[in-house]
Amino acid sequence: MPGTSLAREVGDLEPILRPIMKAVAAAVGPHCEVVLHDLSREGMDRTIAAIENGHVTGRVVGGPSTNLGLEMRRKEAEDHDEYGYRGRTSDGRELRSSSVYLRDPDGRVIAALCVNVDMTPLQAARASLDEVLRSNENAPDRNEVFAGDISEVLDNLIETAIANTGRTVALMEREHKIEVLRFLDQKGAFFVKRAVDRVARRLGVSRVTAYNYLDQVRAGTG
Repeated sequence: MPGTSLAREVGDLEPILRPIMKAVAAAVGPHCEVVLHDLSREGMDRTIAAIENGHVTGRVVGGPSTNLGLEMRRKEAEDHDEYGYRGRTSDGRELRSSSVYLRDPDGRVIAALCVNVDMTPLQAARASLDEVLRSNENAPDRNEVFAGDISEVLDNLIETAIANTGRTVALMEREHKIEVLRFLDQKGAFFVKRAVDRVARRLGVSRVTAYNYLDQVRAGTG
């Protein structure tokens, strides 16, 4: 039989479901409304028997059914349980909702447990992130390095210079090593003390050779 068969009366369900309602609302947060509708009566104008975070839709105990509750009445025998569907508040905010209809042993719908999450905070957060990400896409990429020690900054520049040649140090020719020195000089790397010594060790050349390469770069002959 479709739906969930738990009890004959909503009064039997309410004390069981109230702690669950509170737990769901507390776990998801203040933008999550949890509602228990009493559908055991004929009228649909005062179905809300319990509610957590009613500020989400502005409803209170004694409030009415939604249009989906009215649709359920037309074909009560069918399975109307639905999860993660879109809803909307009277002021236009989007909700993500789930509804489970509870039945008595005879299969008659006596209650509905509904969860409604206001998507506004998430949509606002996404809009803010999209704005930041879009602006970042158009921002110039300066590859700025932030480190706690200037040697880390220098090491990063050296590795970038080596990577730009498309070769490992072991496979570099003289012109590739000069290109490394050229890149580093353009980036101001040699304002760091003993930078040439560090570059020479990384390239596997002598200090004299590294200075020779640097002189060629600055003279425009390398």
